[in-house]
Amino acid sequence: MSFGATLVAIVAILAWASLRHRRHSAQQDTYPIADAAENAALAREVAALRSRVEVLERILTDQRGSTDLAREIESLRDR
Repeated sequence: MSFGATLVAIVAILAWASLRHRRHSAQQDTYPIADAAENAALAREVAALRSRVEVLERILTDQRGSTDLAREIESLRDR
């Protein structure tokens, strides 16, 4: 292989690596940015789920009888 052919091969390899790096960088920047309305909706949903978990924890840790537990579960279903 002559010096010129070696030089062309090295330049081709560097160009190929540069293109792959640019494509990879461009793909990482394509994540959608959430808007304020979506963030607020997600915050409300998280708050609602936290309150439901608190209720479930309270039901599970109470030392009351099974009839009280059944009545409380039914009252929560009515909401």
